[in-house]
Amino acid sequence: MEFLIGFNKAFESKARLGIMSVLIVNETLSFNSLKELLDMTDGNLATHLRALEEQGYVSVKKQFVGRKPNTTYTATPAGRQAFTDHLNALEDFIRGSI
Repeated sequence: MEFLIGFNKAFESKARLGIMSVLIVNETLSFNSLKELLDMTDGNLATHLRALEEQGYVSVKKQFVGRKPNTTYTATPAGRQAFTDHLNALEDFIRGSI
């Protein structure tokens, strides 16, 4: 299927598409901020973030703020490029089907 060239399977999921969209716009966000913005459960969000991290698209920083753990996520340069390429492929597909 030639029309699928350029589509990235990592972003097929609505959740992963949302995570990357939010991280592109916000640069860095905490787990709780992502959870609230995307209206996802802890487990579902963690699973999708882990998959994006394994692909090298998201970086994770764990630290303590006071005595509370704080985990933040950032889209990596590779993740930004892959996401941009994916969006461009979607746009090309839409333009080609009109």
